Order: sequence, then C-alpha cells, then structure tokens
Amino acid sequence: MPAFNLRDAFVLPSRGEGWGRPVVEAMAMELPVIVTNWSGPTEYLTEENGYPLNVERLTEVTEGPFKGHLCAEPSVDHLRALMRHVFSDREEARKKGIMECVRSGALDLRSCARFSGKKGGSTTTSCGRSSSTYLGFSTKYHHNSQLAARRFSCLVHRSSVPKQLQNLSVRSSSADVCTTFDENVRGVSSHVAEEKIGVLLLNLGGPERLDDVQPFLFNLFADPDIIRLPRLFRFLQRPLAKLISTFRAPKSKEGYASIGGGSPLRKITDEQANALKLALKKKNLHADIYVGMRYWYPFTEEAIDQIKKDMITKLVVLPLYPQYSISTSGSSIRVLQNIVREDSYFAGLPISIIESWYQRDGYVKSMADLIEKELSVFYNPEEVMIFFSAHGVPLTYVKDAGDPYRDQMEDCIALIMGELRSRGILNSHTLAYQSRVGPVQWLKPYTDEVLVELGRKGVKSLLAVPVSFVSEHIETLEEIDMEYKELALESGIENWGRVPALGCTSSFISDLADAVVEALPSASVMVTRKANDHDSDMDLMHYLSKMFFGSVLAFLLLLSPRLISAFRNTLL
Repeated sequence: MPAFNLRDAFVLPSRGEGWGRPVVEAMAMELPVIVTNWSGPTEYLTEENGYPLNVERLTEVTEGPFKGHLCAEPSVDHLRALMRHVFSDREEARKKGIMECVRSGALDLRSCARFSGKKGGSTTTSCGRSSSTYLGFSTKYHHNSQLAARRFSCLVHRSSVPKQLQNLSVRSSSADVCTTFDENVRGVSSHVAEEKIGVLLLNLGGPERLDDVQPFLFNLFADPDIIRLPRLFRFLQRPLAKLISTFRAPKSKEGYASIGGGSPLRKITDEQANALKLALKKKNLHADIYVGMRYWYPFTEEAIDQIKKDMITKLVVLPLYPQYSISTSGSSIRVLQNIVREDSYFAGLPISIIESWYQRDGYVKSMADLIEKELSVFYNPEEVMIFFSAHGVPLTYVKDAGDPYRDQMEDCIALIMGELRSRGILNSHTLAYQSRVGPVQWLKPYTDEVLVELGRKGVKSLLAVPVSFVSEHIETLEEIDMEYKELALESGIENWGRVPALGCTSSFISDLADAVVEALPSASVMVTRKANDHDSDMDLMHYLSKMFFGSVLAFLLLLSPRLISAFRNTLL
C-alpha cells in the first residue's frame, strides 16, 4: 500500500469559488482523480448542474473521516467547454482536446484559476479558501506485471491540510489498490501555496560496477566540453571517445577495484539531496530535489524528465562544483540549455542557475573548519604545509575559451586561507592541479610534480585538501589517498594527512539551502540561442557519413599496432 504524503496534497476549493485550475492541472498531467465531499444523490452530479465530473466513474471513500463520500474523475468534454475561452487557438482546442492543448502551451492555467465551475462561466478573483473545502489528490497508473501502482504528485497548495484528514483511504474501482496518507507531515507552508519548487543537483556521475567503467569513460570523452575538437573534426568525437575509453578502461578498472569496485558518488549525492531537502524544510521551503549526473545514471536528462512529470513551476539548478568550469558545471548546463531550446515546457519554466558558489561564507567557513580539525591531528600543527589539490583542466580552456576556473580557484584558496588566518592559523600553503590526461598542457603546477619538489625542499608534514570536490570519489579515494600519498612518502614527506570532502557537513548543507532560497527570486525563463547549421546533426545522411568515416578511422587505429604504440602513451 503506497504512502501518500500530506504535504503533497492540494485542497480543491468549493465549487462556487473556482474548480478550474486544480482540475485542469490534474487533467494536464493525466492525473484526474478528485475526492469530493458530495454525499447527496449521484443523479445531481451532472454537467448540466455545473459539475465537471464523469458520473459514470464514481467510486467511494471506504475509510477515515470521509467514509461514504464520493470520488469522481473530471469530464474531459465538460472541462473543454468550460475553459474554452482561455485557449489561444479555439479550433486547435476542439481538435486536440484539453490535455494536448495544455501540453502544447495553448491553455493558460492562470486564467483557469479565475474561472468558476458553474456552467455559464461566472468568474471569481481567485480560487480562495472555503470552510467547505474538498480534499483533492492526483494519481497516475503504472503497470508492473499484473499489478497497478500509483504515483503521487503535488499540484496546487491552497491551504494547510487539517489534522483530521490523516489516514484517509480511497478505494478505486479502476485499480485494486488503496492509498493512505502519511501522518508524519501535518501541513504545508503558505508561502509556497502557488508554486511547486524544484532543485536540480548536477554532478559528474561515476561507474557503480567495474563493468560500467568503459561506457562511463566513453560518455566522458564523447562530451565536446571535455575533448574540444575543431568543428572540422567533430565527426571524430565519438570514434575517438571509443578509442580512448577502450585504452583507459583497464587502468581505470584497477583504480575503481582498489576503492571497492565502483564509485560512491551517486550514494553520497543522494545523501546530500536528502540533507538539502531537510535543510530547506527547516527554512520553511518545501522543495523536490532531483539529482542529474552528466556521464552516468541517473543522467541529467532523466532528472529533467522527472521534473517535467512533476509539473515543477520554478527550478533552481545547483551544480555540486564550487568553482565554475566549462568542463564541469558548463557541460551540464549546456545539456539543460539544449532541452530548454527544444521543449516548450522548459522554455516557459522560470529557472535560476547557481553557476558557482565558492565565495559563499558558509562554504569557506566549512572548508576552514575541516582544515582546522585535521591540522589538530598533527604533532606540530603549525609546521604542516596545507596542500590544495584541484581538478585540472587543459590550459587552452582558460586561454582560448575564457574558462574562469583558474581565477575562481585561486580566489577560493585566498578566501579559505583568509578565514584560517582570522582564526590564528598561519600555515604556509600551495595549490596544484591533478588528473591531467593526454599530451596537451594542463593548468600548472601539477600535483605529482609539486609533491616531489616539496619533498626535495625538506617539507616533512603535509595536509592534502581536495578543493574541487564536495563528495568522495575516485580522485580523492584512489588518486589522492593512494597514488599521491605513496609519492609524497617516497619523496621524503613523513607525515601525511588529508581533509575529507564536505559531504553532508551540516554547515555546508545549510549554506547550500541558503543559496537555493536566495536564488529563487531571480528565477526567469532561460534565453538560449538557436543551434546553427554547423552544430546541427539533423541531416541524417550528413550525420551517418560523419559516423562512418570516423568509425573507419578509429577502426584503422585499433588494428594498426604501430599506430597503437605511437598513440598509446599519449592516450593513457
């Protein structure tokens, strides 16, 4: 028996004060069930009397305080006639029907909210509240073998749900399932009455099993924001990604095997999402949190599909990267922009994107707290070198593409060290960049080279700080904790420590919640440029020819031992 959360219910106003918006929204989502407090003769529940109900599909509330009351689906025909004046194209409305018109944007739901349920179309200034309210909720059927399950979605918050509505059960004749209300939640904050807020957390993603490593790497290197090929050679993007991922997979599998056989990134990100939801609730904001990974499940596209199904009315996009780079936050935001460009729902959705947040006091202080705590473990804390290790990017990203990553990273380090100095912590520090791939020049200095140099200079105690990451994953657990630690000890550094990633640190999560709240007022419809002809793959023959010649080239590279030996070192 699936549980239904009370705060996800909406209160349907009394019939004389506006049936329009809740009913139409339910229909738009194909979630058409309404519970009414009607207990009179069913013969009166007709369209002629102003009830937009399908009287042939009446069911009965079997338990709770509404026992004996009726549950009915809205009548499509009646609602179409009732709301006809709000269609921008009435002929389209008659041809397609109400639900398709809502999806295509031809129906203005805000106008529906002012329209009365009485036949004849009398209007009211708002849906308002009434002492004789109806409790409404929405359902959608999903079939799993022979069983039907219901998935619930919030539509409209009109007022707090009374305590006496706990444990309401409804028996539907159309599916042999019961629904119950969760008694842990007592009501809904009034300030979100007209909106349904969503927060989309963006992250890298990571393989959860060793078998996932090669396809994960393929997704990574197939991203044009990771390997930036000239437009003339973009047909090589996917074949080249296949080649590189094939060569790198064995070595990467060894790394993931050493940390347990897969990345913990998804688990940690889900925990952060749950913690953020609770933190927002404490700040009187009820929001649905979604996780979108760029290169592995759940993909950003999956999260976006769910946001659309849930009919979110305002969205905050929060990349879990403190500093902005075109290869991290930028790549995920590009996916979102492409969807907005093609999807009418997202094209009209107010969206606020928090591109970077390294400069926030909460983040800076949380990082300083962790550093201060780890310094205290050393025998002589004041002698410890604070070693910030950041994820690297190719130098061309900064010089040619204008990536602000290096400037933001250096600014971030200055802010953290400033906070530490304000606490009397005056340790020396340095910044280096890790995880470079291939023959091109990346941001310098490189982490491995700096560790060797520090050992040569006589540094004996070092505290590594992974400053690009807020979750533990392969670059912290294997690259820093194993590879760089071993290199440091071999280079003469005797005392090694590492600051953990922020994870679900309460002060950090609370600051993220503040960032979301602060971003809401600036949410607006995204403006995106149309894809030009050079960027489009809509010409099927052109696309197939590019893939064919690119695949031939990759095939030749794979079959040629000399070419493999020539390129192997650069690719690995």
